[in-house]
Order: sequence, then C-alpha cells, then structure tokens
Amino acid sequence: MTGGHQPFSAAVTGLGMVTAAGVGAKATWHAVTEETKPTGVRHHEELADLPCDFMYTSDLDTTEQLGVAAQRLMDRFAQLAVIAAREAVADAGLDTEDWDGSRVAVVIGSAHGGLPFYDEQHTTMLERGARRVSPKLAPLTVVNGAASSVCMDLGARGPSLGVATACSSGTVALGTAHQLLRAGACDIAIAGGAESPVSRLLIASACRMKAASTRREDPAAACRPFDAARDGFVVGEGAGLLVLERPEHAAARGATVRARLRGYGASSDAYAAVAPDPDGTGIERALRSALADAGVQAGDVGHVNAHGTSTVVNDMIEATMLQRVIGDHALVTSTKAMTGHALGAAGGIEAALTVLALEEQLVPPTANLDVPDPRIPLEIVRGRSRRASFDCAVKTSLGFGGHNAALVLTR
Repeated sequence: MTGGHQPFSAAVTGLGMVTAAGVGAKATWHAVTEETKPTGVRHHEELADLPCDFMYTSDLDTTEQLGVAAQRLMDRFAQLAVIAAREAVADAGLDTEDWDGSRVAVVIGSAHGGLPFYDEQHTTMLERGARRVSPKLAPLTVVNGAASSVCMDLGARGPSLGVATACSSGTVALGTAHQLLRAGACDIAIAGGAESPVSRLLIASACRMKAASTRREDPAAACRPFDAARDGFVVGEGAGLLVLERPEHAAARGATVRARLRGYGASSDAYAAVAPDPDGTGIERALRSALADAGVQAGDVGHVNAHGTSTVVNDMIEATMLQRVIGDHALVTSTKAMTGHALGAAGGIEAALTVLALEEQLVPPTANLDVPDPRIPLEIVRGRSRRASFDCAVKTSLGFGGHNAALVLTR
C-alpha cells in the first residue's frame, strides 16, 4: 500500500443477494464456488422462437416474502431489490426501528428498470385500448423504482438515487454511495444493483445485435467467459446489495466489518453506443483512478472479479487491459457463467462476491472455461475454486455507451 494518499474506506457490514444461482448471499456463494455448472439458466416460454430463447432467472416466488399487496406495487426488479436489502440490513446487524433513517442513503443501479411491465402494458394498449393501461405504469417501470421501494420498505429517508449506466450501473451505484459517505451526506448506504429483464423485446434486440449467445441446444454451457468458443452473453436477473457505513459509525456500534470499499473510479469511452473502445483506454482510466483513489499499487491487487461477459470482443479488450494495468500475478475470475449477465445488477452481485472472496480467501472459478482463449494473457481461475492469500481485490464493469467503473476492495 502507498503511504502518501489518504483514502476513504467505507466499511462493508452487510450483504444481500438474489440470483439465478441462489436466493441469499450464502446460497449464491456456495453455487459459484462449489458447483461446476449453472442450474438457473433455462428456456423461457416468453422467448419462444427467438435464436436465444433462454436466460438466467431465479425460481424465487416473491409473494411469500412481500405479500400480495406490496408485490403489486413493484415490478420484479424492485421486489428483488427489497428482498436483497432486507438480507443485507439484517446481515449488518442493523435495526430499522432504532436507526436514524434520515442518515441512511439508498443507491441502486438498473439498466432497464421495469421493462417487463412496460412490455406488458404496451401489449395491453395495442390489444385492448388506452383505457386499459395501468395507472401504475410510471412508478413501476422507472429505474429509481428499486431505490424508492427499498426506502419505503426500510424507512430510509436519506439521499435516494437510481443509477442507470447500462451494465456498469451496480458498480457506479456503489461508487456513488462511497462518495456520499465520504462527503458526510449519510452514515449508512445501501447500494448495489437490481434487474429483472425477462422481456421478449430486449432479448430479441440482443439477438439482432449479435451480442447474445445462440447456443440454445445447451443453455447451461452458453455463457463461457474467456473461453475460445465463447459466442455472446446470456442475460440474467438478480439483485446484489451491500451495506456500507462510515468507519466511525460502524466502529461506534461494534459492527463486524466484512471488507472495506476503499477506492472508486469511473470514465466514459466517448467512442460508440455499443462497442467499447478497442484499445481499452476507457476502462483503463477507470481502473487506474480507482487504484489511485484507494492509494494502492497495481502490485497490491491479488484478485480481480472481471466484467467477463462471454462476448468475443469485450472479453479480449478487458483481459488485455487487465494485463497492461495489473499484470498477470492476480487471480482473475468471471462469475457470470453461474449467475448470468444481470446487466445493471451485475456490479452489485459481483462486488458482493468479491467481498466474500476477500473474507474467505477463496477465488471462485470461471465456469464453462473449457479451452481458454490462447490470446488472453491472464491467470484465470477455472475448474475449481482456488485458495489464495490476498488483501486487495478489484471489481471492473463496462456498459453500453462506454460507461466504465471500477472498485477497489480490501480486507
């Protein structure tokens, strides 16, 4: 660690997850570290006849946890956020009846918000007329719906933000929460991402874009980050939220600190609507900014949870950038083959998995990595989880439109 820069280390005191790999942080961690093939990816009736008619979804029925009345006031992405937030707050040992809600911020990223409900209502208008459109369309579909739902559920009355930076949304949300805590705008922040994009329209577009895998004969093997035979991402749903606190606040209440969010960096490629900068200079700027913000050297990084979407071009660009900035000593993984690409939720889910990797000193393998792309010059963990000793880890994210973000987490 360098000595000149004085970073701000937000204490990570709670984790909450709902993913296609499992409901809850413990179940998701078990799946990504112990199971060899994903179980949450399947063909969907809503996607019938599309070249990519499959995606990762959770089998969670939210009615039992939320109740019918509350459930009807939220699209599924917001429902998943509320359930993950409840787990994260409980994990942090916080009592919502006793906390000062005006000092609790909620920052949740989502790329598409309530897109499935929007699709449903558009069909309703075409088939049954405008008078049959639900008056709940706006509150259920807006990107800030997850943040507002969590605030109402928990009584959080501090800053509330919905972040939309495509597939980097969850990571940007965590970085924004880190900045709010550093500025003293809150004492506690619940931050991460939530997404449930079960949308025929969205998946059809991804197929047309040739960004999604069309390996429909074997969906469980379709998402294969850094593999020589990768052919595109597979969309997933989920939510991943972290409880972050000002270090003095966590210390005053005797909280267990699971890790520390020490640095954040973001950048824009300013290059193209979909394709990343082919030189990787945008995500490189974000990563170098995060390392500088954290006051650490690239040699301090022992583990990287990469964006690793399983697309031909993006994986190569990211891998080359990581080798250029960090070198080949860090253990790299992508967990998307187990969870799917949860778009705006990916950064939140993967940041939570990075916290667990630091805590357990265990790096999950990259599932479906059968034949590593020989052009990729990284130490990518595959086959089985690997024990290691490291105090510093990095999470990287890239999003359509050139939105890049990186986090530095330490023990």
